[in-house]
Amino acid sequence: MDENKKYLGKKEIWLYSVAALGQGMMYAIMSGYITDFYLQVLQLPLVFVLILTFVSRFWDAVNDPIVGSIVDRHTTRWGKFKPYVAFSAIPISVLTFLMFYDWGLSQTQAMIYAAVTYVLWDMAYTVGDVPFWSLPNVMTPNPDERGQLFSLSRTINSIGSAIPTVLFGILFVFAGKLGIKSDGTKYAIIVTFVSVVGLSLYMISCFVVKERVIIPNAPKEKKDPNEPSVLKRLLQCRPLMLVVTMGILASGRYLMGAASVHVARYAFFVGKITEGMMADQISAEVSKSIGTVNTILTGCSAVGMFGTMLVLPILYKKYDYKKIVVIACFAGFLASILTTVFGAISIAKDIGWMFFICIPFLVIQCVPLGVLNVTSYAMVGDCLDYLEWKTGYRDNALGSACQTFVNKLSNALATGFVIIMYIIIGLDPTDTMANGAVKLVTDLSHIQRVGMFSLVSIVPGLSMLVCAIPVFFYDISGEKKKRITAELAQMRQAKGITIE
Repeated sequence: MDENKKYLGKKEIWLYSVAALGQGMMYAIMSGYITDFYLQVLQLPLVFVLILTFVSRFWDAVNDPIVGSIVDRHTTRWGKFKPYVAFSAIPISVLTFLMFYDWGLSQTQAMIYAAVTYVLWDMAYTVGDVPFWSLPNVMTPNPDERGQLFSLSRTINSIGSAIPTVLFGILFVFAGKLGIKSDGTKYAIIVTFVSVVGLSLYMISCFVVKERVIIPNAPKEKKDPNEPSVLKRLLQCRPLMLVVTMGILASGRYLMGAASVHVARYAFFVGKITEGMMADQISAEVSKSIGTVNTILTGCSAVGMFGTMLVLPILYKKYDYKKIVVIACFAGFLASILTTVFGAISIAKDIGWMFFICIPFLVIQCVPLGVLNVTSYAMVGDCLDYLEWKTGYRDNALGSACQTFVNKLSNALATGFVIIMYIIIGLDPTDTMANGAVKLVTDLSHIQRVGMFSLVSIVPGLSMLVCAIPVFFYDISGEKKKRITAELAQMRQAKGITIE
């Protein structure tokens, strides 16, 4: 078995990445906008939204290793992972639409409806997400090729994640000209597009991806009492646990997506209000400002991430994962300090245009997002190679589930912290809608606005700094990585593991 052989064609690589784009669209609208929809459209209580989103996402994260364990046990004639992707696609799409549709229910009914659709969406998404991101581990046994596949697919996935934001910005900026007044209508338009297009693209993976690393089902025999359990094997895999720890400590990076629309509503105002303006005109200016600030925040995030992702394949050829992660995270932390300073001055002096000075620093601050979004998956793949080399067992789905577990737990923490910030600064969105009056962000105290702004400035920066600590102890690189790859190829050949 030639460990340097290439297995993937350009068509398969690109179409898998396009499928990742569709998945990114559906996940992004839920992770980035569901709390805003609950608070602004359904007007649900803050505490309820906090409990629902945090508990559901935490439980969803815990379910990932469970699903991974189930998937790892069997290989069907259709493949090990593709059947789960195929059967979960339509439920994910339908539930994505239902989550963002306002039926005009009472608050109690809306709370029940939100809880049911949220939990069902989480369950359906988990069933498809774990197998989908496990596919690269069986598409090729070549670690370099696998790393390149992860790099491209995660980049395209992030582009998909930006699409709901682009639609959000367009609808909010041009809401007045388009005659769209209700936020509920705006969300209905966005989610319809995302659900239909996202589903169509996501399903591509079921038809074009080939699972080449065929690991036969283990024969049914009495288990050796001295044999470690799957979970124990993973927990004892030191490199994998370091990657997991890195991901959890980096949970603040998800605030760039989860908090951007909230910051746009309650930290900055870049519109123009003149004396004598009618309520509809003021509302249009507020909507335009929200759309503009949100687009800038997510645009900076996109540029920082995508730009980094595009150059990662080049960096991977020159530097190991460890060095790339540490340098990127430190640079992001330094940039976050400057973002915080200029943003705080803009708020304190009520100078809207100063917000735009933050743009270059926000871009640099988001460089670690691109690095971690791709490199963490590649590192997990190397950890699974290490685990197989060390123990003789390869738990692809459960190993990959560790990464999706980290992603979802981090998202839960980020979403929860957004709601907690509302509580800390004493801001209840329902108060801003009292009596149907339009309340400007400039009516809030500077402390409230800076507190909200910190969610996309210093808080993610500190998270980036701290997450680099466990990476210093990660050692799968250089000659050690090459030796593992070569010896693993010989081990697989001896065990009859086929590479088609």
